[in-house]
Formats: sequence, C-alpha cells, structure tokens
Amino acid sequence: MNLSRLVSHTPALRAVAMTVLVAALAACSGTPKPKPVDLPANPALFGVRQAWKVAIPKTEFSLQIDVSGDTVTVASVDGTVVAIDSRSGQENWRANAGAPLIAGVGSDGAIAAVVTKDNELVALQAGKVLWKQRLPAQAFTAPLVAGRRVFVQTADRTMTAWDGQTGRRLWAQQRTAENLVLRKPGVLLAVGDTLVTGVGGRLAGLNPANGSSRWESPIAAPRGTNDVERLVDLTGSVSRVGDTVCARAYYASVGCVDTNRGVLLWSKPASGAEGVAGDDRFVYGTESNGAVVAWRRADGERAWSVEHFKYHTLTAPLAVGRSLIIGDELGMLHLVSRDDGKLLGRATPDGSPIVVTPVLAGNTVVVVTRNGGVFGYRPE
Repeated sequence: MNLSRLVSHTPALRAVAMTVLVAALAACSGTPKPKPVDLPANPALFGVRQAWKVAIPKTEFSLQIDVSGDTVTVASVDGTVVAIDSRSGQENWRANAGAPLIAGVGSDGAIAAVVTKDNELVALQAGKVLWKQRLPAQAFTAPLVAGRRVFVQTADRTMTAWDGQTGRRLWAQQRTAENLVLRKPGVLLAVGDTLVTGVGGRLAGLNPANGSSRWESPIAAPRGTNDVERLVDLTGSVSRVGDTVCARAYYASVGCVDTNRGVLLWSKPASGAEGVAGDDRFVYGTESNGAVVAWRRADGERAWSVEHFKYHTLTAPLAVGRSLIIGDELGMLHLVSRDDGKLLGRATPDGSPIVVTPVLAGNTVVVVTRNGGVFGYRPE
C-alpha cells in the first residue's frame, strides 16, 4: 500500500499517519520491489493507429479526464484545461484555472469543472473561467457536471452541489469522515436520477436535489487494527451496465451493486489500487502484482487471470471492441483479449508513463502521458 496516498484531517492524526509511514518504510527497507518480468514479444494480432496528438504541460500524477459525447476534456497539474474534439483532434478551447490542480476535470460538454490545490472549485466554459468557489476541504475526485449542476465530494466526506452557471451553492451534506482517506480519485457518477458516490468502502445513492441518502451498500468492510489497515475507500473508474455499478475497494475487494434497489450483488477479495472496467459478461481489473483479472459479472467468480505484466505498474483497463487497453509505467499501451486475456498487441505513445486510465470518446481511445501527450488512437 502506498502510504503517500493517505491524508488525515487533524494534526494528531497526521502525526499518527507519519509514524505509521516511517515504521512501514523501515519494515520494507530490506525488501525491494520485485523486478518486473520481461514483456512477451508483441504478437501484433490486433493494433491501433495514432489518429491525432495534442500537447498539454507535463503532469506528475493522475488527473481524471472526462468524456461527453465526442468531446474529451483533459487537465494538467499547472491548471491547464483543454476540450478536444475526439473525431478530429482539434481543440475546442483551452484555458487555465489560475492555480495548480489537485483533482481532475468533470464536464457535460459545455461546462467543465476542476479543483485546485487551494481548495477552489473552478468552472470554465468556452475557454473562460465562469466562476470560482471555496470548498470546505481538499477534493481528490473530479467534480461531476450533470443536470446543469456541479457536484463535489471533499475528503472530509462533505458533498456539495453548485449551480453550473452562477456558482451558487445549492446544498451541502456532510457525513462522518474516516480518520484517513485516500489521496486518489474516488467514485462519483449519475445513474438515472440518483447521485452515486463512494463513502469509505460503501457505495451510496443520494438524492441530487438535496443530497439526502437513498441507500448505502458495502463493497468492503474495514479490517485490521489501525487506521491504515482499515482503509477501504472506493477508488478509480467503475463499470456500469444498466443499473448495475461495479467498483473496487482499495486493496480489499471488487464488487457490484444494483443501484435501483441499493443492494450488493456480490463482493470478492481483490488486491489492487486502480479502478475497474467491464461489459455485460465480465468485470475487469489490474491487480497490484500486475495480474489482469476478469470476474464474471453475474456472480463475481473469477473467469480468467493472466500474468503477462507481472510486477509492472498498470492503469485500470479500458474495455473497447474485442480488447482491453491498459497503460503502464514504461509508457506502453497493451491490448489483451476480453475473452481470455491473451495478448493481442502493443503501442508506445511517447515513451513516458501513461498516468491515467485510457478513455473512449466516440470511436477514439484517448491516452494521456506524463510528458503531456494527449493521443487519439483508433483500431487498425
């Protein structure tokens, strides 16, 4: 577990977290990370071709990107926000939020929203800053822009809703915060008329009109004896098919919830830090040891697992066409079969690490690298 991804909310807890961090580092000092296995040769059974490229400033950590129709909106740590037409690679607009960012971008295709390191929520439209509002705490999950509103969950578990055009706060609901939370993107999406978000290891459904709770369903329960061991925040991308949403609990489990009824369908142990993808048959994920795994969507039983990339650091997968597309820290895109995990092909955008899970915009796979390359790929 990467303890640098934790954040606490009081000086006392920060001291405890630092003590745990020092102890953990000392314990691990004699155990180097296993050497990544050599990658198999590229079978070139299936490939992608680069259709376009856009440059943004370099980024040192993952910032979520957003897709709305054929528009993909990306952001860089320095505050740059760019809306791109995924069909042509042309920029619709480019702007700057005015401060470095800590969370990624959410957009409905018209309004984009980001969060700065100074705890400001910034809304942009057509290349200009529309409004700014101060948040009560840091936020690591990209805002959700939907229904002419902007929704934000901060690290202290406060959920707020803002008018998309004016920035007027519509409501705020606070829940009991855990002692430690992840400094990683969490879960926030709209399913029908329900706002679905991660709260610790639970998936929660909220009324978007006022933030009141409709249901909660646990994908993972806290375990262990200290705050670090008990951390099970939901993290990263989710897989939604109809009313079913499947998500990952950090280094604990993968599970699926019926969001119409607020009922857990299944939860299975899994050890990973990135989100999941899926289709009507399987839920796909990458584990901390580099394994790529498929769970049956119906019951959560493991369908297949492969170790082509053992001990490599991988993004979450993107399910598209007949393949899964996965980025790694070496700057490569790997294509594997959705049926059995068989390696199909490989591409290298610019050689720098791929820092965010690839997304699909229209018929274009969009990839962002640490060097600031935004690449559009299409199947060959």
